[in-house]
Amino acid sequence: MELTWYGRTCMRLRGKEAVVVADPFQSVVGPTGRGLTGDIVTFSHAADTPLPKAKGRPSRDGRTLLPSSLDQAFVLDGPGEYEVKEVLITGVRTYRDEANGAEAGRQVSFAIELDGVHTIHLGDIGHLLSEEKLADIGPVDIVCVPLGGTLSPSQAAAVVAQFDPRIVVPMPVCDDEADCAEALKRFFHEMGAEPATQPKLSVTATSLPSETITVLLESRGKQAEAASSGKGR
Repeated sequence: MELTWYGRTCMRLRGKEAVVVADPFQSVVGPTGRGLTGDIVTFSHAADTPLPKAKGRPSRDGRTLLPSSLDQAFVLDGPGEYEVKEVLITGVRTYRDEANGAEAGRQVSFAIELDGVHTIHLGDIGHLLSEEKLADIGPVDIVCVPLGGTLSPSQAAAVVAQFDPRIVVPMPVCDDEADCAEALKRFFHEMGAEPATQPKLSVTATSLPSETITVLLESRGKQAEAASSGKGR
C-alpha cells in the first residue's frame, strides 16, 4: 500500500484493489483535483472553507463538493461499516473538540483495511478516544493524526499512544507555516524521533516495522501548485 499526503488532512491510500482518498477538499486540492483520482472518497467533516462559486458533485450530506477528478468515486461521510471494492472501512463518530462537538463540530474518523494494512485516518479530531471508540476502530498499523489544530503536539502524541501503531503520519493543519514547523518539532520530540521528510510511504502487511516510527510526508498539493505556477510563466 502506498500513502501520499496532499496537504492538511487529505491523504491518498493506494492499494492493489482500490484507491481511497481522504478529505479531498477543493480548498486543498483545487476544484479539478489536479489529477488526484480514486475509487473511494471519505470526508471526515464538511468543508471549512468552500471555494466561492464552486461547482462539483456534492457529498452525501450535501455540504461538501468533490473535485471534478473524483466525480465517479464512491463517497462516505458518515459513521458505519462499509465494504467497497473489497476495502473494509469503518466510520466512527468523533469530534473536533473536547466538548462532544459543541465548540468545533462533529466529524468521522475512518478505519481503512487495504492490502492487509489497517490505517486510521483521524480527520481533524480534537480529543482522546474512549475505550468504546477504540474497540469500534480495532487494531491499527498506521495512524494519520492531525497536528496544529485543536490538538497540541503532546495531545496528538497521547492520541497516537492509544493505538500503539507501527507507523505514525502527522498531518499538519496549521494556517501558518512557522506554526506548523514548531508543532512538528515538538511532536517529533514527544515521539522520540527525528523528522526526515519523504515523498510517500510504501508498506505491506509483512514489512511493517517492529517498533513505532514517525514519518513526515511531503505535501503533493504544494508540488502540484508549484508545477502549475511554473507552466504559467
